[in-house]
Amino acid sequence: MVVPANAGMNRQPVGLPCQSPSGPRERGDEPPDGTFELTTAGWRDVLEQAAALGVLQLHLSGGEPLLRRDVVELTRVGRDLGMYSNLVTSALGLDRRRAEELRAAGLDHVQVSVQADEQEMSDRIAGTRSFDRKIEACRLVKELGWPLTLNVVLHRQNIHRVGEVLALAEELDADRIELANTQYYGWAWHNRDALLPSRAQLAEAEPVVDAARARLAGRMEVVDVLPDYYSEYPKPCMGGWAARQLTVAPNGDVLPCPAAHALPLPRASVRDDTLDHIWTHSPLFEAYRGTGWMPDPCRSCDRKDVDFGGCRCQAFQLTGDAARTDPVCHLSPDRHLVDDAVRAANRESVPLELVPRPHRAGAS
Repeated sequence: MVVPANAGMNRQPVGLPCQSPSGPRERGDEPPDGTFELTTAGWRDVLEQAAALGVLQLHLSGGEPLLRRDVVELTRVGRDLGMYSNLVTSALGLDRRRAEELRAAGLDHVQVSVQADEQEMSDRIAGTRSFDRKIEACRLVKELGWPLTLNVVLHRQNIHRVGEVLALAEELDADRIELANTQYYGWAWHNRDALLPSRAQLAEAEPVVDAARARLAGRMEVVDVLPDYYSEYPKPCMGGWAARQLTVAPNGDVLPCPAAHALPLPRASVRDDTLDHIWTHSPLFEAYRGTGWMPDPCRSCDRKDVDFGGCRCQAFQLTGDAARTDPVCHLSPDRHLVDDAVRAANRESVPLELVPRPHRAGAS
């Protein structure tokens, strides 16, 4: 689920995933060591604390939020607290009964992940037969009157179909499509060689996306997130560390971004502290907030308040040090690590076999 930024700064939305990592649970099914998910009452308390901080948006994300039996109730709580709510889902559990319950509970928006525009490729990338159910769910979303966003993660194995993906979004009457090139953390890191597109693929895709954006202006928003590795400067990840958003994980851990659990930083949890205290004072959130922590070249760079040194998780993934300048930046002393990966992606022969992730139902 997503909630707001710090109460002392701009009160903007933040992300708080509310998913079930190991399958649906009954309310109160929570071991004493806190390794499992927050209960319904625990989530209600988190949402109330978030509202008191000034949270404006609630993103029910995951994992797969529809694995929570109480997702309808949590949606209703968010509505009663005045939050705009967004369901970020694979849509595999979005049948008519569940959808109608969520509509009645006040859910405002639905985002569905789609891996490709046709069944065989989509199911292969997802690792499970899911394409037909996703399309059926998208049509249900529009039938019930929700705005629909399609999220398509682009990579070497599907970017050549970007025109067909855009045509599918148009056929489904999507209000928005996010063409988001893969970020190489987690399982994508293990598959980087098979996923990082070539320069030629990007060059072929760009005019297709530009033409669709112009043609669909006023009907469908087309958001194209270019791959970091081919950029000169890093993106301002999350709008800056702990500047606008926070994520609350299923077990109650609170994170400045969804991937920050991988960093060697002190843990923060709503089981131990209030959301206000975590946001304002916790070592985790203070670690890379602002610009005082920055080494050179970031410290002396006139872009430090633009991209905030880039992504801390990417810096850690590539260098082992989360405080390093994001190696995507052409000024980074570690840029060679990115350049080496780009050179490998532009060889004549690139292995395309994907290393599969242990699959959980509903998470594609």
